[in-house]
Amino acid sequence: MTQGPRTQRVGEEFREILAEEIQKLKDPRVGFVTVTGVRVTPDLRHAWIYYTSYGDEPAKAGTRAALRSAAPHLRASLGRQVRLRYLPELEFEEDPTIEQAERIDRLIAGLHAEERNDG
Repeated sequence: MTQGPRTQRVGEEFREILAEEIQKLKDPRVGFVTVTGVRVTPDLRHAWIYYTSYGDEPAKAGTRAALRSAAPHLRASLGRQVRLRYLPELEFEEDPTIEQAERIDRLIAGLHAEERNDG
C-alpha cells in the first residue's frame, strides 16, 4: 500500500510525537527505543509504528509488551496534539532493518574471509 502526501505528513507527525512520548513512559520495561517510521492507512484509522530497541531478546520482549500496553496512553497523547476526526488504532512492530543490515554485513565479511583464505 503506497501512501499519499497526506498520509505521509500525518505519519511523520505521529512519528515525531510518539518518539517523544515513548521516552516519557515510566514503564521500566521500555528500553532504548527509536521510532523509525509510521505507516498510516489512507482513511487514517490504523497506524503501524515501526521501532528498534536494543538489548537481548528478553529486553526486547519487555519493550514490545510495554509498548503494546501503553498504546491507549500513546493514542490519547496523539489525540491531544493532533486534530483529526478519528484517532488511529496503534500497532507496534519491530523494524527488522538493523538486524537485516547486520546479517548482510556478516555475510559480506564471511565472503571476504573466504577470499583471503583461497587467495
